[in-house]
Amino acid sequence: MRTSNTTAAALSTAVLCASWITTVQAQNRIDIQRPDAPSLAAYGEFEIGTRPITLINPDQIDILALDPSTEPPAELPTYDRPLPVQMWYPAFPGATGRKDLKVFLRDGTTEVEMLGQATKWAAPVVNAGPFPLVIVSHGYPGNRFLLSHLAENIASKGYIVASIDHTDSTYRTQAAFGSTLRNRSLDQLFVLDEMARLNNDPASFLNGLIDSDNTAIVGYSMGGYGAVITAGGGVTAASVDFGFSPPFGTLGIHESGSDTHNALPDPRIKTAIAFAPWGRNAGFFDAAGNAGIQIPMLFMAGSVDDVSLYEDGVRAIWEEAVNVDRALVTFENANHNAAAPFPAPVESFEVSESLGRATFGHYADAVWDTVKMNNIAQHFSTAWLDRYLKEDVAKDEFLNLITNSDDGVFSTNEDGSFADDHTYWAGFEDRSAKGLMFEWLLDGESAQ
Repeated sequence: MRTSNTTAAALSTAVLCASWITTVQAQNRIDIQRPDAPSLAAYGEFEIGTRPITLINPDQIDILALDPSTEPPAELPTYDRPLPVQMWYPAFPGATGRKDLKVFLRDGTTEVEMLGQATKWAAPVVNAGPFPLVIVSHGYPGNRFLLSHLAENIASKGYIVASIDHTDSTYRTQAAFGSTLRNRSLDQLFVLDEMARLNNDPASFLNGLIDSDNTAIVGYSMGGYGAVITAGGGVTAASVDFGFSPPFGTLGIHESGSDTHNALPDPRIKTAIAFAPWGRNAGFFDAAGNAGIQIPMLFMAGSVDDVSLYEDGVRAIWEEAVNVDRALVTFENANHNAAAPFPAPVESFEVSESLGRATFGHYADAVWDTVKMNNIAQHFSTAWLDRYLKEDVAKDEFLNLITNSDDGVFSTNEDGSFADDHTYWAGFEDRSAKGLMFEWLLDGESAQ
């Protein structure tokens, strides 16, 4: 069989592209931009720095020290709760240095190297801030790097990002679920207070960089559960006494209608983004509690999520947050990992000795390409944060969309401008917005 020069060239190009993609994936990149990535997924004008800090929240109730089989102690035990935090921030131009992140995988024992665009320990940019704050909260289990693809992408657009390692919830510290149920929202609020403090600390590299009065919470799974609570969505009275809730009513601090929960949301928090938030599926949230959400929220979910559920889980929370602007991005046929985790590292393909299975499934989806979902998440997160933290109403263009992406019509005039019948999703190239839904309801509107 003979091959024409054209065919040979096409084959050669395909081989080179496949080789490039394999090489990029082998480097465990978190910053991949597919050629069909929507426009707002592109990195912004700022170079990026990243560095870790450790915060200590004193005198917190020690949930792990409570024995539910005994009588309640006269005084609940406390401890100083450590919270490692990874910071991403706009960096001074021309920074040089390492860009690798040392990350433990789902098994808690395998350490891998992830690569992005942020330079470790880079000096922050000067005379450009302060920047709005975004607090990122991982799932159970997870770690502060799980949404790093989104963290550094947002930082490049003029945001300070603080991503938390939630004690008792990471791959290496995973412990009783009750600790996560009580502490998740409390961790988010404590980090907000600490960011405000460090912004006013002349000795901190964050001094003068953070506009903590314009803050967003971004959470995935249990991080999304915490974001719902922090946004004002209280848990049910029944959930306070569930068998796997923290003992002795210590979840009551988040109960809908309680004095402590009625104090939320903190006025500095202007919006939240929740990926596959857990809780409605297990009876922790209901319509009355979700009506307490008081800040605009963007939700992202897979339509076949078998952890947080979709119709009776994420979508229900979105529908029931009736007092705020809220939007829902749905990835048709995606599961619980929709859009949030970074692409599966090559090391996750191997069977973990400690788990007896590959950790790949913790990062990947059976239907969707993770990079594709990451790019879509970066796009919509940028539009939402710019709209609700920076009050950039021009981003409404990327939010006023027809519901089903597959119904969009891509139509242009001879001069390349969009024709009157053009209804394709803004920012998406022709044929690239498929298998998606976007629904945006304003304050007081009900889902159809």
